[in-house]
Amino acid sequence: MPDSSQSRRIVSPSASPEELQFEASLRPTRLADFTGQPKVKELLTVTIEAAKKRGEAMDHVLLIGPPGLGKTTLSNIIAQELGVPFDITSGPMLQKKLDLTGILSNLRERQVFFIDEIHRLMADVEEVLYSALEDFRVDIVIGQGPGARTHSLPIKHFTGVGATTRQGLLSAPLRGRFGLILYLKHYDVAEMQTIVLRAARLLDTPIDVDAAGEIARRSRGTPRVANRLLRRVRDFAQVRAEGHVDLGVARNALDLLEVDRYGLDEIDKKIMLTVLEKYGGGPVGLGTIAASTDEEPDTIEEVYEPYLMQLGFLDRTPRGRIATERAFDYFGVERRPMGWGQNKLF
Repeated sequence: MPDSSQSRRIVSPSASPEELQFEASLRPTRLADFTGQPKVKELLTVTIEAAKKRGEAMDHVLLIGPPGLGKTTLSNIIAQELGVPFDITSGPMLQKKLDLTGILSNLRERQVFFIDEIHRLMADVEEVLYSALEDFRVDIVIGQGPGARTHSLPIKHFTGVGATTRQGLLSAPLRGRFGLILYLKHYDVAEMQTIVLRAARLLDTPIDVDAAGEIARRSRGTPRVANRLLRRVRDFAQVRAEGHVDLGVARNALDLLEVDRYGLDEIDKKIMLTVLEKYGGGPVGLGTIAASTDEEPDTIEEVYEPYLMQLGFLDRTPRGRIATERAFDYFGVERRPMGWGQNKLF
């Protein structure tokens, strides 16, 4: 059975409370301190300033992108820049209509209400959100049977912010109720280096610029991953290098973590070697890959595949996942004859 320990999961979508608190302490609270995503920052700056000048609630915002790119951070920044309260929940937590109705009815004027994983809302809960986002009201059904009637309860004008890693799972009616739709992309190495240096300053960790660059290159363009790697490198430096992180210390620590020069960890390698070696490069179905690697299909699709595709190692096709020539070369696997593994779909 594959090793699935947290130490191997550099990009694990789940995090302990300690990790979440650590990441929160490093998050910027103002747009000026937020590194990268220049187009997103510019659009938000204009929209926030316009809302403040009008004295109105800002238009609703939908943030789309892979995990760890700053969707939660940006939602908090929006509230900070507007100078309004901030409330947060997630799609899986809202199991009943009354759960969402209770939250909405207690929102304050112009408050920012953030829903993470909004694509995972239950259908009946999502319907409650429609009228709240569009008309600032919630509909409550009073009574049962023939005597049941609907009562509309007005709520304060608020700013709804939704975040999703799976825009294809969003219904058209929900998506259409967001006035500003923003796409977050992976960060380049220069941006990641700036993020690592800033985090090291906040952690009071001495680090050389080239060491920060090495961590940046292996952070797969994701600030959350960079912060986790920095934490592990800091531990290594405190034990082996009197707390100072130079290039050699960074490389030794990252090699110990088995994070290669592209930022691929053991799970990435398991996925690619499964496609390359076991199924001859594909095409192979997502379910087959998940069963072979002992990983959840959603985790593979949302967390690992986007970066593997960005590197040019993996392609999604109607027939299944296919490894590229670049992947065969990088992992040193010889391509099998055409047609091998063609029936490995389910």
